[in-house]
Amino acid sequence: MSVLVYTESEKGKFKKNAFEAASYASAVAKMMDTTVTAIAFNSTDNESLGEYGVSKVMNVADDSLTTFNAGAYAASIAEAVKSTDAKVVILSSSTDTKYLAPLLSAKLSAGYAPNVVQAPDSTSPFTVKRTAFSNKGFAHTQIDTDIKIVGVSNNAFGAHENKVDVSVEDISGTADSATNDTKSVEIDKVVGKATIADADIVVSAGRGMKGPENWGMIEELADVLGAATACSKPVSDLGWRPHGEHVGQTGKPVASNLYIAIGISGAIQHLAGVSASKTKVVINNDPEAPFFKAADYGIVGDAFEVVPQLIEKLKDFKAQNG
Repeated sequence: MSVLVYTESEKGKFKKNAFEAASYASAVAKMMDTTVTAIAFNSTDNESLGEYGVSKVMNVADDSLTTFNAGAYAASIAEAVKSTDAKVVILSSSTDTKYLAPLLSAKLSAGYAPNVVQAPDSTSPFTVKRTAFSNKGFAHTQIDTDIKIVGVSNNAFGAHENKVDVSVEDISGTADSATNDTKSVEIDKVVGKATIADADIVVSAGRGMKGPENWGMIEELADVLGAATACSKPVSDLGWRPHGEHVGQTGKPVASNLYIAIGISGAIQHLAGVSASKTKVVINNDPEAPFFKAADYGIVGDAFEVVPQLIEKLKDFKAQNG
C-alpha cells in the first residue's frame, strides 16, 4: 500500500510542481511508513523522481495522451490507485489538476482536499491544513473516506531532495467514456520565457501603464529578474496583453514567491487570485489604492519613473554580484 502521486509533465519533462507533489507524497509516506509510487504520462525523465523520494514510476506510454485529457487521465490514475491499493493520492494545484481532481474523486468515491499548504497534521484521522476564504484564512480538514485525495498548493510545501532507488514501468492508458467528449482544438503556449504557473517571480501590470506600447519596461524588469509577466483583467479585456497573462480570481491563480504589481489598483478579484504569493510588492501613484493594504512592501510613485530606476539598480546589483 503506497502513496500515489500524479506528476505533471510537458513534452516529456516534469514540471516544477511535479517535484513539489512528489516531495509532499514522500513526507506523507514517511508518516505512514510506506513508499511512494508516481504515475506520469509519456514522461522521458522518470528517473529524476527518485531524487524526491519516489521509488516506482508508472509511466503511461500512450501517444493518444500526449495532450492533457481530464477524463482519460482520471481513468488511468483511478486504475493505478486500484492496482497499487493506494489510500492517499497526491496532486498539485494547477489548472489541469483542479479539473482532474473532482473527476478522480467521483471515480474513487474519495474525499478531496484542495489548497493544502503543509504535511498532514495527522494520518489517523487524516487531517490537513489548507487555505480557505480566498486565502484569507486556514481550515484544518479531516478526510474520512477510505481513499483520500490531496491537492498541494503551489510553492507552499516546496521541493525537497530525498534520493531513493527508483524503478520505471511503462503501462497502457485506460479508456474512459468522457475521453472522446473533449477535444483540444488549439493550444497556445508561452515560448522562450518563464510561465506564470512555474515562475518563482511574477511581474504584473495594469491600466496604470496607459497602453500596450509601454509594456517594454515591464518585460525588461521581468527579464532582469527571470520572472514571468502577467496583467490585470482590464488589460487583457482591452487587448493590451494576451488573455493567458490575466491573473486573479477570474484568471490564473498566482502562488509565486514574489509578486510585483505595477499600476494595479487591487480589485478584490485580483487580490484573491494572487494572495497565495509569499511576498507582494506594489508600485502605484495612488496611496489609497487597495493593493497597498494587501502588500508586504509598497512604493508610492509614478511607475514610469520608479520601474526604470529599479531595472538599473537590479542590473548594477547583478553585475557586482555575478
